Amino acid sequence: MEELRVADAWDAGDMGCGEVIILLRTRMRKLGPGEVFKLTAHDLGAPEDIPAWCRLTGRRLLQAQHPHYWIEQAQSA
Repeated sequence: MEELRVADAWDAGDMGCGEVIILLRTRMRKLGPGEVFKLTAHDLGAPEDIPAWCRLTGRRLLQAQHPHYWIEQAQSA
């Protein structure tokens, strides 16, 4: 696996995906366009919810290996 340069990271632990998504949005607002955020989310819904959130918000899911997700900030952030 290619090593990604991560601008910020967050371990959401066992927090439910609904709350993770809300807090993730706030955290990612701090990133510049193209920067990478590493999320660790153990919730069982994360493998479906995180990719769906990325598609809906224009962010790119670079890699996903539950519970780890590398998300690229949208170019127009």
